[in-house]
Amino acid sequence: MATSGAAAAARPPVATTLSASLRGTAPAASCPASSARRTTWRPRARLSSGNAVRARARARLLRVEASSMADPVEESLPAATPPATDAPLETQPQVRTSMWNWKGYNIRYQYAGTSGPALVLIHGFGANSDHWRKNIPVLALKNRIYAIDLIGYGYSDKPNPRELGESFYTFETWGEQLNTFCAEVIKSEAFFICNSIGGLVGLQAAATEPQKCKGIFLLNISLRMLHISKQPWFGRPFIKSFQSLLRNTVIGKLFFSAVATPESVKNILCQCYHDTSAVTDELVQFILQPGLDPGAVDVFLEFICYSGGPLPEELLPRVKCPVLVAWGEKDPWEPVELGRAYASFDTVEDFVVLPNVGHCPQYLHLSIGGNTPD
Repeated sequence: MATSGAAAAARPPVATTLSASLRGTAPAASCPASSARRTTWRPRARLSSGNAVRARARARLLRVEASSMADPVEESLPAATPPATDAPLETQPQVRTSMWNWKGYNIRYQYAGTSGPALVLIHGFGANSDHWRKNIPVLALKNRIYAIDLIGYGYSDKPNPRELGESFYTFETWGEQLNTFCAEVIKSEAFFICNSIGGLVGLQAAATEPQKCKGIFLLNISLRMLHISKQPWFGRPFIKSFQSLLRNTVIGKLFFSAVATPESVKNILCQCYHDTSAVTDELVQFILQPGLDPGAVDVFLEFICYSGGPLPEELLPRVKCPVLVAWGEKDPWEPVELGRAYASFDTVEDFVVLPNVGHCPQYLHLSIGGNTPD
């Protein structure tokens, strides 16, 4: 997908908005936030010679209007502390919460910022828009920010999948939700910033309605290693039987009850956060509280039994917009060694490895950076 000079000049600064956020290194678990040092990076992906010229042209987008961005901000913040910015407190964008009606269901979203490109923040499995709380005020200094709770998660409605058919909680459903949100709430094209399974939602939406999406930033996208196609043929019948057991017997609800406790949620978060000091009681409550709503158990079981649907490697070739990929090198669930394969797709403009970061880079790392280095 070649980009002409005129097109590059006319295109909003997607890479400035998104990639400049990753121009530093997150602190390791043993380092306090105040001692974090920011360093420059170079893309580590090796591109084939056929894509090299095209990639260099696209990379120019990374530096459009970089000098106008805010100075770097601290990346690790104590719990219950607003994100630090150089803007005075009274001028920091106010984050508001609203509800949107989609197909008769209430969908929660948070928004901030009054000018600039629209960015939609899409959470991962079991999370919600509160997972972006540190990012929204910072990104809203130069952009219009929307963070949405996917249906079935957070404080959005959680309709019973048994009453809607087995194919409701799918990436196709969430992709449709995202595209309709862009049309009815944002009323313009948008860039998608996505974590984990949210990455598949963003890719699905962009593949289905390319006119809605101007660019995608994938943070540790889910590899979907439990997808049925990635399992040995002889094990697939057992997988189906186990999924049926979880959905149709008391075992599934007992499993959910064991997981949906402060102790279990904290242990799970400590697995995926390399800096375990970020796993505060506040973060645990952000994740756990909406998961105790009526209907949450059915959504949880429905998704962990969802072993079909699209894979990232199937969606990436269908996407027409630029894609940036960033990966925490300490992610225990989605290994960076496997994620590097996505750098070879034509749509992927950069693959950035984030040192000492786990599965959820945004909670520690994502902030607007300035003076983007070459």
